[in-house]
Amino acid sequence: MSATLAEPVTRSGLSCVHCGLPVPSPATALPEADGPFCCAGCRTAWQVIHAAGLGEYYASGDRRLAAVTPSGRRYDEYDHPSFESLYGTTLPDGTREIALYLDRVHCASCVWLVERVPLAVPGALAAELDVPRSLATIRWNPGVTSLGTIARFLDQLGYPSHPFQGGRGEANRRAEDRTMLLHIGVAGAIALNVMTLALALYAGWFGSMEAEYTRYFRWLSMALTVPAVVWPGRVFFTSAWGALRARRLHMDVPIALALGAGTLRGVVNTVAETGPIYFDGVVTLIFLLLVGRFLQQRAQRSAADAAELLHGLTPHTARLVTGAGVEEVPSRSLVPGVTVEVRPGDTVPADGIAREGRSALDLSVLTGESAPVSVGAGEPVFAGTVNLGATIRVEVTQAGEASRLGRILRELEAGMRRRAPVVHTADRLAGWFVAAVLVLAAVTYLVWSRRDPTVALDNAIALLVVTCPCALALATPLTFTAAIGRAARQLVLIRGADALEVLSRPGQLVLDKTGTLTEGRLALETWIGGAGLEPVVLGLERHSRHPIAAAFARAWPTRTAAVIEDPASTLGAGVTGRGGDHRYAIGSVAFVLARAIDPNRLADRIPGHQTGVLLARDGVVVAAAGFGDPLRTDSMAAVARLGERGWTIGILSGDAPGAVAAVGARLGIPPERVRGGVTPEGKLAAVRELAARGPVVMVGDGVNDAPAIGAATVGVGVRGGAEACLAAADVFLAKTGLGPLVTLFEGAERTMAVVRRNIAVSIGYNLVGAALAVTGTIDPLIAAVMMPVSSLTVILLSVRSKTFEAPR
Repeated sequence: MSATLAEPVTRSGLSCVHCGLPVPSPATALPEADGPFCCAGCRTAWQVIHAAGLGEYYASGDRRLAAVTPSGRRYDEYDHPSFESLYGTTLPDGTREIALYLDRVHCASCVWLVERVPLAVPGALAAELDVPRSLATIRWNPGVTSLGTIARFLDQLGYPSHPFQGGRGEANRRAEDRTMLLHIGVAGAIALNVMTLALALYAGWFGSMEAEYTRYFRWLSMALTVPAVVWPGRVFFTSAWGALRARRLHMDVPIALALGAGTLRGVVNTVAETGPIYFDGVVTLIFLLLVGRFLQQRAQRSAADAAELLHGLTPHTARLVTGAGVEEVPSRSLVPGVTVEVRPGDTVPADGIAREGRSALDLSVLTGESAPVSVGAGEPVFAGTVNLGATIRVEVTQAGEASRLGRILRELEAGMRRRAPVVHTADRLAGWFVAAVLVLAAVTYLVWSRRDPTVALDNAIALLVVTCPCALALATPLTFTAAIGRAARQLVLIRGADALEVLSRPGQLVLDKTGTLTEGRLALETWIGGAGLEPVVLGLERHSRHPIAAAFARAWPTRTAAVIEDPASTLGAGVTGRGGDHRYAIGSVAFVLARAIDPNRLADRIPGHQTGVLLARDGVVVAAAGFGDPLRTDSMAAVARLGERGWTIGILSGDAPGAVAAVGARLGIPPERVRGGVTPEGKLAAVRELAARGPVVMVGDGVNDAPAIGAATVGVGVRGGAEACLAAADVFLAKTGLGPLVTLFEGAERTMAVVRRNIAVSIGYNLVGAALAVTGTIDPLIAAVMMPVSSLTVILLSVRSKTFEAPR
């Protein structure tokens, strides 16, 4: 079922009873006894909602103000045997569950409507909608209803759906997050109570608290602390034990020792009713470290999100040609030898050979080529490319992971797995620092055991507590967290802190051309012809769907198209027609010269790196046009500034070598560092060769850039880029142009300067504290007070530092 909004000529003064938008004039409105509707889609949705007994929807003051336009899909592929096995899950009780993306999700009323699907569709058991992600989780009984029935119902309400492939991983992720949050909640609650008890004990020192109350508060503190150490805090002990078994030292080793020593000493002092207890410091440390670990874990989730984005490049369904006609099936079920139909606007679902029809394909997402490519019978087509012209039928030769796109994505995923994280300065110091602390603590205990055995253990514990590497551990991640937050406010989205360390030092910078340095669309750059011919060109191009026709329209927005009679369009070549007393032909150089002569050799005056178009009148060429991909307005300034900062800049592009060389010349990049006509595989090999000699940064926007971005030390995706490119990238520039790239590099340099300062402060603080503990100047209680002060100092320095400053 499809619905089209009536074109309003005048307004009736009424509002649609479903969406609230103005109703067209009575001549075009859709009258109903229960109220006017602006379109057939809203009428259908209104009828479906009331038939299901969900009329309360209209009581919501926040309901969607948009006309309903059902997609008209039948969703038969949802009931295909392979579909549910690919995207759904069978639960232990025999019911099934699936996650679906819903289009046009808007507000709370959408939640109300979607989550009441079980009331309207028998057999639908549950529906939950995550509004920010437009993700609906549907559970149903396959013996009563089908998934296709539920999807058609949602479509009638105005929510077309698409399968979400990360459903199983998402469930595991939610379970892991719930466990972490539970641990944080328990540790936080215990820390709050133990701190309250500690305040009472501290106050008792000055007010002579009675012994029985002191004993009660100490034992109660111990009763609360031990479970916190044993349950939420066990992650640090497990990690430390694993490090020791692997014969490695990292931050969790001294943390576990400090937690264990502090807890053990507190228990001993509580039982012996002598000396201080350290339970407040122990539980607070557990809580803060768990919060930090949770935030770090969330930041590392990008790989799973990236994997889901990769699969959005090919359609979930394909139109399979059978003896009975054409039916929609999951694209993953395609096998070599079958024939699929690809209609205008569709994405090709698999590699194959065109068998019927002729069309033009947009290959930019795969090769970076900015101009559409014509294909006909017997010519190859590739998955992921978009059909711009007419319907074609393709015999599948490779599908899924065996397709060219699948191989590219497999290379990308392998590169993302192979890429080792950059080791931060703090991490390089961690092993030596931990070893030094442990040796120094042992020496302190042995020395004091000979001088005064009663304070030997306290001094060793004081050393472990005051030198707890929290400040050193926070020095790097806190600075990066603050910097990433500031960068995000400027729409520079950084996936991992390791990227900033690489970007802070000049090295090799490789740029894609199409969509990165240039705007990624055709534009008229050369016009040789009189102004009087412009209306004729626009009139002819109105009968073409080629991107060049749109480029002509953008170039002359104020001109009026001439009337063309008897137009005839040759797909991917040109258009002919009659205007007034003249016969015209416009199109590619080969198309026009096959029909006309060019006495003035206008075709030779089109620059070689541009796509040429000729206009002939009565068999004689009278005008010529050249189209190219124009540079972004800030590309020249950005490249010059990055060159001044010491970066060695090159271009790798899949576009025509002539066009790439012209761009390189305009930007002042030496020809030996400019390469055009490079395949995705070639880009990958080139970046790997550069990476073998040192750090390399790759900036791009297409699927053809994705493997190279994944293999680079740091990959940067620009706004408008393909999903796979953004999935592979460590940084995403959400603003257009290359200006944000300069902001990224400058901010990275300032961030690393702050990191080095914070590390110096934390090490200096620990050295002073260690000296005081070794000499017996401070006891464990004072050490417990000094320890968070160092962390607070680093926090303030990180938060207040200006890393990514807002532009003036």
